[in-house]
Amino acid sequence: MAADRTTTDDSGVDEAAAPGWVREIRQAMRASPVDQFKVNPVRYWADFLMALVLAYTAATVYLLSPLGSWPQLLAFPLAVFWLYRLGSLIHEVCHLGHHEMRAFKVSWNLLVGTMTLTPSPFFTRHHRDHHSQKMYGTPEDPEYVANVLEGGNWRSAASYAAYMLIYPVVVFLRFLLAPLSFLHPQLRQLVLERASSLTLNLRYRRRINDFDRWAITATELLCFVRAAFIPLSVYAGVAPPSRIGLLYLLGLTTFVMNQMRQLADHHFTGDGTPVDVESHILDSCNYTGSDPLTWLLFPFSIKYHALHHLFPSLPYHNLRAAHEHLVQSLPADSPYLGLDQPGWWAVARRTVFG
Repeated sequence: MAADRTTTDDSGVDEAAAPGWVREIRQAMRASPVDQFKVNPVRYWADFLMALVLAYTAATVYLLSPLGSWPQLLAFPLAVFWLYRLGSLIHEVCHLGHHEMRAFKVSWNLLVGTMTLTPSPFFTRHHRDHHSQKMYGTPEDPEYVANVLEGGNWRSAASYAAYMLIYPVVVFLRFLLAPLSFLHPQLRQLVLERASSLTLNLRYRRRINDFDRWAITATELLCFVRAAFIPLSVYAGVAPPSRIGLLYLLGLTTFVMNQMRQLADHHFTGDGTPVDVESHILDSCNYTGSDPLTWLLFPFSIKYHALHHLFPSLPYHNLRAAHEHLVQSLPADSPYLGLDQPGWWAVARRTVFG
């Protein structure tokens, strides 16, 4: 029930320790005439299957068309757009409860996570650490862009861009060489802790429990098969050598879109020390305008990012309705109403250049 899930959530924030305006938001959510926290499986499956069909259809045309042909050039942006939306559902997979929609999570990992080398076990733990009140904004926060993009100048921006250029290759090699990690227990533990999270923050050290160990091993072996198939298909003459470059360009572009979005999820004003819940939320952004870049980079209503950090378990398909309910319910001077930002670039520019 909504009343239960607004008292505490998967960020570990206790309502009793929150400031008055945050408690006011939680009370407003409990007063909602509908259960905003109820997951709609039909919506999850519909969004998933539509994006899957359109993404893979466009990607197939892009990969199989003659190099440089019009069909290939036209299919590329369509493939990127739908692959990005399809991949963004990893965020929803990781916020589902452990026993919630298991078939959906398995299907997403088999059909998307394995095929794109982005399985959810390599994302869930570190994303939840990003929500953790103890880790948010610290040097160990795996998704706090300020930990990677340092300096606020052209040099740091260029370094960040270079990092993004090589990251798809690093991920590919991580899975291609996965069997080598089993050669020694200490090497395996190092790989599990330091190379089993889809993060650019090299200081992040993943905490490993028994379930993580099993889930990582199962998905990485599937991803090893997928990664090995790419060069083997070229070597066997099944695919042309250009296939590797085309796949890299497809993966790089969708990855860059995701990193561009992350530039404006938060203001990134933290100094590296742990923050209280109020500073955490005030550092986060909502976008309710019609800016086309915001629409492109924030699929599935994740543009309500501050609201998401207030209620991580709130399903994506209810974010807009929940936001509108809060706007109508809260007093005009509520700090929540000031979290709305004019558009993606206004925030991203400050993140990159200070």
